[in-house]
Amino acid sequence: MEHLVSEILGGASGFGAYGLVLLVLLLCGLGVPLPEDVALITGGWLVFRGDARLEVMVAVAFVGILGGDSIAFVLGRYLGERLERVWPFRLFITTSKRRRVEGLFAKYGQKIVVAARFMPGVRAVTYFLAGGAGMKYPTFILFDGLAALISAPVFVMLGWHFGARIDWLIRAIRHGQRTALIIIALAVLTWVLVNRIRKRQAAREDESHPVLPPHPHPLEPKQSVGVPPKGRQAEG
Repeated sequence: MEHLVSEILGGASGFGAYGLVLLVLLLCGLGVPLPEDVALITGGWLVFRGDARLEVMVAVAFVGILGGDSIAFVLGRYLGERLERVWPFRLFITTSKRRRVEGLFAKYGQKIVVAARFMPGVRAVTYFLAGGAGMKYPTFILFDGLAALISAPVFVMLGWHFGARIDWLIRAIRHGQRTALIIIALAVLTWVLVNRIRKRQAAREDESHPVLPPHPHPLEPKQSVGVPPKGRQAEG
């Protein structure tokens, strides 16, 4: 499935790149078994390829994550167990996943919404059950937004920074090397932010201290334009 997502998104450019990434993230909220992290990484790869801007792609990813998660939350709030008996939702809201998520809620409370962002397989189920359990939406979006503030830039930055090795990156994600890659991405993100802050500070210093043209030396005699030196006047 990850290859399908990367192939679909890989052919996009311009506004289509943002639109397809947003669409995939919203479909994830509906329970479609699409790998969200691969969609984010491919979005970063589109930035690497020059078909999208980094800041815009991160913003689109953030909105798409919150939008998809909100869909799952609303479905759980208003349809609940009735939806679990309907195909295709019954394929991903299984009894084993429900019991696992209910155990996590019982152990960690509502904070599990933050951790679920980095737990593929139970992510959508967690948000679905959060809605069904009556969790307040402002609380849900706060916790989910905090996690998305990490997830969106991290995975997009991974795709951008390792764009030349995108196949290796996707394989690493799928084989569970997620923690190491997140640490690498956070380091890259920190480096980019620090570098940009330094450039802005340097630009401000240049603006506050403009370079002035050199002044003539105070002992150097001033000559008027068109007036020849005294020596030449005497020769004439």
